[in-house]
Amino acid sequence: MIDFSRANFLVSAQRFNQCPADSGAEVAFAGRSNAGKSSALNTISGVRSLARTSKTPGRTQLINFFALDDERRLVDLPGYGFAKVPERVKQEWQRELTLYLEKRQALRGLILLMDIRHPLKEYDRQLLDWCQSSKLPVHILLTKADKLSRGAGGGILQKLRHQLNKDYPNSTVQLFSSLNKQGVEEAREHIANWLGAPTK
Repeated sequence: MIDFSRANFLVSAQRFNQCPADSGAEVAFAGRSNAGKSSALNTISGVRSLARTSKTPGRTQLINFFALDDERRLVDLPGYGFAKVPERVKQEWQRELTLYLEKRQALRGLILLMDIRHPLKEYDRQLLDWCQSSKLPVHILLTKADKLSRGAGGGILQKLRHQLNKDYPNSTVQLFSSLNKQGVEEAREHIANWLGAPTK
């Protein structure tokens, strides 16, 4: 059984070779800067200050590991896209992110966060292309769903679902809101399935 509320900070890695032992199973959270990655981690775990949140895009600059138990982890990856950091830093993030995705044996699946108002941007597609070729399953959270009406959000969800079925069949998608807790249980179920245990 996975008790998400037991999630606690394990370690931060600036470089891939600083990651903890590559054993057990982990699910990583990725997305463009300011897509709501840290907020989603806090909401899904139910631990309010698990991941640091900020209104400044690009605040997550390390690979952050959070332990659920001795064998299972959640991982917060650096945001990509329009973060207000020097180009050199962006390139370093990209290199370490690529190493993690390509080399990490414990990685079981990727939670990809997209702002529902700006889905499937260029970097999102690049990541989906890589996951498709590597056969890594992806579950997309359309974050900030509370910003749109139910009808508008549902329309975007159906359109994106159709597109994913055609282009990225190893991907699934749902609506999500950290503000009103929409979609939390569905997200937990996907994570728990990848980690090989039911939720508590």
